[in-house]
Amino acid sequence: MASIFGHTIAGATLGKLLLPERRHWRWWLVAAACAFLPDADVIGFKFHVAYGSLWGHRGLSHSLLAAAVVASCLTGLAAALRRNSAGVPVGRVWLLLFLATASHGMLDAMTTGGLGVAFFSPFDTERYFLGMRPIAVSPIGVKNFVGEWAARVLRSEVLWVALPCAAVLLLQRLLRRPITR
Repeated sequence: MASIFGHTIAGATLGKLLLPERRHWRWWLVAAACAFLPDADVIGFKFHVAYGSLWGHRGLSHSLLAAAVVASCLTGLAAALRRNSAGVPVGRVWLLLFLATASHGMLDAMTTGGLGVAFFSPFDTERYFLGMRPIAVSPIGVKNFVGEWAARVLRSEVLWVALPCAAVLLLQRLLRRPITR
């Protein structure tokens, strides 16, 4: 998997892109959380859930269906609690949360390890990688995220996640800046 750092950077970047005004910063945080949420499936290791099973790591929780369910539940909850009072269209919030959650699987499919991502689970349990896999796979567990392996993961995430996110945000800023003569 990519690390929590890469996932949250991607989610927050999507938040800033889709809801660019600073007053929407809470949605940026929710998007960052959605981006690492699929890794909650690692709790299955404690209960001896097989990695390659439907409920295993990078299985159903990493699917596009799960992303749609998360986006729908959180958007519905925000509407019920009237937390979207800033006038953001519900469809845009749903799209943000869906893309942020789905970004997790995309980043994991770009890593150098694991069994792939079950994007279409539960309808198709095949696991997929993308053709380009430049992100060093992160060890599972906080205790294992130390030393040279962690440094290698963070270097690859800076190169393949953080820098592209920064470039896209810079481009957004330049395009939104009014032209003065």
